[in-house]
Amino acid sequence: MTEYRERRYRQRIHHKRLVSFTVAVQETDLMILAESDLSELTREIIYKIRGPLEGYIVRHPEFLQAMTPLPYDKLAPLVVKEMLAAAQVCGSGPMAAVAGAIAEQVGLALLQESGEVVVENGGDCFIKVYSPLQITIFAGRSKLSNTLALKIHPEKTPLGVCTSSGTVGHSQSFGVADAVTVISSSAALADAAATMTCNQVKSEGDMRKALDFARKIEGVLGVVVIVGEQIGAWGEVELVPI
Repeated sequence: MTEYRERRYRQRIHHKRLVSFTVAVQETDLMILAESDLSELTREIIYKIRGPLEGYIVRHPEFLQAMTPLPYDKLAPLVVKEMLAAAQVCGSGPMAAVAGAIAEQVGLALLQESGEVVVENGGDCFIKVYSPLQITIFAGRSKLSNTLALKIHPEKTPLGVCTSSGTVGHSQSFGVADAVTVISSSAALADAAATMTCNQVKSEGDMRKALDFARKIEGVLGVVVIVGEQIGAWGEVELVPI
């Protein structure tokens, strides 16, 4: 699906109580926080998610390349259904939701073994915690990068927190925002919404346009947009300095 890139920002991810571990299966490269090292279980879960997804793509090649929503398929695997549904709400192709959807499906499965779970998949996170958590916003070369964090309150979780960038990473983007971070109860939707919101930013003058776009997406709880030295936010967003 995508080529592997070293994810150095993970060096900044840590938690006092939870155990951190990484699991990679082909293009799926996850960093996970849980109550214990569940690496082997996570690997099994990833295969169970990727297998049906890859099979569906073989049978429906348009799913991989579509830039606009595809019809909902009630017979599709669960992860595909989540991606199709998110795409329809956000106006994107279903692959815009793939990282968030996989993070969420892995996280939900791991909750059977760990009461607290954070799954990070290329900047797209599924979060279920019992105490407040801070998520640092990485925004490439922007002076605001790694200076602010989203404060996540446990009563709001499970939650999806996903980031898209037009200047960082390998994901396809038609915008120039350094970072667009979206909060939603669905990580798949947050992923697709972050991508589409980022696409709205063609210049620093498009900040308001991007925020207005995101707030109109049903299911988006909050959004943060960083373009150069500018930052804008809407919704259930609590930013704290690092």
